[in-house]
Amino acid sequence: MIRAGMKWMFLIIGTTIGAGYASGRELWEFFGPESELAIILFAICFFIATFTIMIISFNKQTSDYRPVLEEIVGKRLVIFYDGMIFFYLYTTTIVMLAGSGVTGQVFDLPYSIGIIFLTIVLIMLFYKGIHHTLMINFILIPILIIALVYVLILFSIDEQIPFLPFWTNQSNWLQAFPFTALNMIPLIAVLGAIGQQIGSKGEIWLASLGSALILGSISYLYNNNLIHIAHELTLNDIPLFIMLQKYSMSLNILMSLLLWFAILTTAAAGMIGIISRIRRHTSLETGVIVSLTLCTMIPMTAIGFGALIHYTYPVYGILNLYVLTRLLFY
Repeated sequence: MIRAGMKWMFLIIGTTIGAGYASGRELWEFFGPESELAIILFAICFFIATFTIMIISFNKQTSDYRPVLEEIVGKRLVIFYDGMIFFYLYTTTIVMLAGSGVTGQVFDLPYSIGIIFLTIVLIMLFYKGIHHTLMINFILIPILIIALVYVLILFSIDEQIPFLPFWTNQSNWLQAFPFTALNMIPLIAVLGAIGQQIGSKGEIWLASLGSALILGSISYLYNNNLIHIAHELTLNDIPLFIMLQKYSMSLNILMSLLLWFAILTTAAAGMIGIISRIRRHTSLETGVIVSLTLCTMIPMTAIGFGALIHYTYPVYGILNLYVLTRLLFY
């Protein structure tokens, strides 16, 4: 039970932690000063929501997310939210391409080179077989979490940032709900497909509670550090790199590579979801679909990594509030 529960826990965390979260930009978009209560509420809501999704999947013994989505939102809205999943995957993949461009700039490469490089890698992967690459996620995510926590704690100690700042006003507490809601659609898509593989409710408790505690703790620590460097966040689209500036080149390279592989696996997962929908309406080969789809995405990366997160993530968070409400009161 413990081993299986840990597997689902890292699946949940891996689905939630993409380039936006790992970079710190997504957290800053929703939280910031006076958000300690918001992050605690996020962890509680995240636990309840993921627990509910997994219970529905387990009870229905699902291998596809559609029955779970229909159970949550009802038959009338399932088509709308199914369409939203497609657009979410599409825009998230654009964000990943832009994130690759920003990551490349750490190595003094032009923004466009990082985007083109990820595009070529994705096309090659889909021509050669993508599923082996996604297995990297189960190895990558624990390493990324450990490395990220190490950097955050190291930065907090070096900058003498209090781990428990004095709580005064908590005016930003409502942001807990759109931030939690933002992650619900991809979690339904992923967890809705594993109902037949869940062995017991104990696995569900371990996975949902463990992922909520880990993500809540990292979010709290990360946001605490971001407040400390708030005046510098306009200088770089990836706040993590601002924290890394004072450390060794080897640590910078390690974190950049981990972030890029997180970008790669998130983009690859997004493309799988996109392809599965497009293939219903065309007989084109997978590689051709990937190439054409990525070509439509590249021009939109000109908006920029930070701007894309700023404009798209809050919108999805608001649109998914109904889904979150249904999960919390299921």
